[in-house]
Amino acid sequence: MTGRARVRARGQAPSGAAGSAGQPGSPRRPDCSSGDEPMAVRTLQSEKEASTSCGHRETTKLTQRYGLSAGVSGCTLLERGGKTRCNFQDLGVNTRETMAHVKDCKTGFSGIPVKVVTNLYSLGLPREWQLYQYHVTFNPELESRRLRLALLYSHSELLGKAKAFDGAILFLSQKLENQVTELVSVTKRGETVNITITLTNQLASSSPVCIQFFNIIFKKVLKKLSMCQVGRNFYSPSDPVEIPQHKLTLWPGFAVSITQFENRVMLSADVSHKVLRSETVLEFMTSLYTRIDSACFIQTCEKELVGLIVLTRYNNKTYRIDDIDWCVKPTDTFPKRDGTEISYVDYYKQQYDIVLTDLNQPMLVSRLKSKQNSTVEPRVVHLIPELCYLTGLTSRAISDFRLMKDLAQEMHLNPEQRQQRLSRLVDNIQRIKEARLELEMWELQLGCQVSLTGRVVPTEKILMQEQTCLPMSAGDWSKDMRNMKIIGVQPLENWLMLCSNRNGELAENLLNCLKRVGGPMGFHIEYPRIVQVQESPMAFLRAVQQHVNPEVQLVMCVLSSNQKDCYDSIKKFLSLDRPVPSQCVLARTLNKQGMMMSVATKIAMQIICKLGGELWAVEIPLKSLMVIGIDVNKDALNKGSSVVGFVASTNSKITRWFSRCILRNTATDIADCLKVCMKGAISKWHKYNCELPARIIVYRDGVADGQLKMVVDYEVPQLLSVLTELTTNYSPKVSVIVVRKKCIPRFFTEANRSLQNPPVGTIVDTEATRPEWYDFYLISQLARQGTVNPTYYNVVYDNSGLKPDHMQRLTYKMCHLYYNWPGLIRVPAPCQYAHKLTFLVGQSIHREPSLELADKLFYL
Repeated sequence: MTGRARVRARGQAPSGAAGSAGQPGSPRRPDCSSGDEPMAVRTLQSEKEASTSCGHRETTKLTQRYGLSAGVSGCTLLERGGKTRCNFQDLGVNTRETMAHVKDCKTGFSGIPVKVVTNLYSLGLPREWQLYQYHVTFNPELESRRLRLALLYSHSELLGKAKAFDGAILFLSQKLENQVTELVSVTKRGETVNITITLTNQLASSSPVCIQFFNIIFKKVLKKLSMCQVGRNFYSPSDPVEIPQHKLTLWPGFAVSITQFENRVMLSADVSHKVLRSETVLEFMTSLYTRIDSACFIQTCEKELVGLIVLTRYNNKTYRIDDIDWCVKPTDTFPKRDGTEISYVDYYKQQYDIVLTDLNQPMLVSRLKSKQNSTVEPRVVHLIPELCYLTGLTSRAISDFRLMKDLAQEMHLNPEQRQQRLSRLVDNIQRIKEARLELEMWELQLGCQVSLTGRVVPTEKILMQEQTCLPMSAGDWSKDMRNMKIIGVQPLENWLMLCSNRNGELAENLLNCLKRVGGPMGFHIEYPRIVQVQESPMAFLRAVQQHVNPEVQLVMCVLSSNQKDCYDSIKKFLSLDRPVPSQCVLARTLNKQGMMMSVATKIAMQIICKLGGELWAVEIPLKSLMVIGIDVNKDALNKGSSVVGFVASTNSKITRWFSRCILRNTATDIADCLKVCMKGAISKWHKYNCELPARIIVYRDGVADGQLKMVVDYEVPQLLSVLTELTTNYSPKVSVIVVRKKCIPRFFTEANRSLQNPPVGTIVDTEATRPEWYDFYLISQLARQGTVNPTYYNVVYDNSGLKPDHMQRLTYKMCHLYYNWPGLIRVPAPCQYAHKLTFLVGQSIHREPSLELADKLFYL
């Protein structure tokens, strides 16, 4: 930073500074009353303790459910294990046992069998293997966990090598001779301590506690390979991939999880990458100061940085920036445990041999708060900007085609490359002695890669107004349906086109192309009213306010740049104040050579949807079926708020949709919003069909790890209660399916002595699925680059009696009905519609759109 920036930064505190931030002349923070490390380091242990105490209550519930002793306490697993992808709370949910029609068999039989190779590896265990859990007490009681550990481990001859102890709970691979074992230890001070070890449980390898324990063991194995845990995954900082032209660094790594699959416990492993920027936060702040007016530096700096994730390479930990404390600097001190003071500068020099170069830089603030217990006071972490590296990509970087192309070359691995990386990981585990011994100590053995049989379901026919199209490629059927009439749309007769003075010719060209492509579709387009305005957000907004009236069917704006404030103001006004469908087009998109007709075709299709039209359909054998998609997104403006999107079909062909979205505080349960949306959807269906739907299938997207129990125990009953309240004797067949786009398992097919992506329409519902769930994997997208990612479906409630074949085929059909792309997509269309709706509201509107637009796909 320049001297002027330092003076300004030190002399002005932000108006919205948190109360926990120090005031000028008072650098000491109330949270630093104990501990001999600065908060940036000391609170790592505090965060761990907070998550442990909160996780204890959840583990106690599972303890009671599975008949485990109260000694499980979650402390061992959560404290030692940290974050693992195999969420402990989800392991206790068993939904399949309530569905009689799939209790014995949940696999389908239609389609062509196909052999697939997976990224799953069998985990060898002795036939009668068990994990023995003990509760350990000390007399007299000892506060020091380290001392308890040392005293217990001094009896290693009795306990054996395979042991894990967290200070209260002990796990052993071998059973002690007695139910209660009494031991005596002596401290260095000569004090005698009596240790009582009591057997509390014998756990089978398939139990939730064992599954979590196995994940902890593999976490230690990966650390033996010199890998560092960042978030949930493990990376190799010693083997970085530099992309200097974009100032980016990639850490290669892996996402691993051990899970009880259908017949055995297996390890699932997938390749992962961590994107790091080569610039520190301090470098970013310095660059920002040179580019903007110094008077608004603080405000702009906070706007740019707050909410970003940074990584501190001295301990490979990630933090979220919640604030910037302009009143604390590295030369300020904090108290150590012995009461002496030490400055940040001296601490980092002593602890990490790091010399800070800028002694006047402000401090970043990160608040660590337990996710399970909102009543716990957030712990404040102060971070040095000079030592914090920005992670992830900015929206500007994402829109940089060259940058994303260079990243894709490193990150989008094809199946053969992915397999090579995974084989190298397995070889390293077997080759490196320390890693191999960690497994052998617990009698675990990493087995071979698993192959299984999937099925490829038939290609779906695309139904147009008068013709049927059998696509040559399921990934894109735009050429197949060329010159075919869409199912139906009203003519566009009264509409408005806005453009800047210099883009008038582009607007005319676009209009001519729209008329040319609209004719073969059966879409009649009249000449609009064209209004030319100055190139400013306010000019566009004023023109919209002046010229839009209730008779206008559509507003099209040709924008000179992708200024977010301009786009947001237009969308907000036309979604809230004067609800009219709108279409924004960038001038540079229309300037692409030879692309005008293609662009015009896509724009025409979007306009048809926004007018309430129908493009194509697929054959739906079930009659009177309503399909619903639900997704949740964050509100970018209102912190702590999220947007719930709800999209439901309103006709039997599933070509027309009702859309509703509600903003809620994260403390409010989502199920209350769903009740309101469900009532509105049922009302619309009855209005258009003069009857209530006989079947309802809900695809619930946006479910995070650990939320499955909440969906099953609370959301599903709330949705069902709406149906029972509507009218007497109304009991439709209902299915609720949780959709997950991110899952570790991958599938490959062998061809020409190499691995390839499986065909579109591949379904896997054996071996790689879970025994307690009615679940399956579906590949419904064409991956032209890299490895295809399957979508994971978990049917958590189903009284429909549909056979697994029918449920899987129907889900596949739903992936054909997203009108913003003439091809298959990764999730069912209503889920993608709900995602688009929540994205528009969360990024631009920040309020619930007018219900006058609910019958139109105005958010495409």
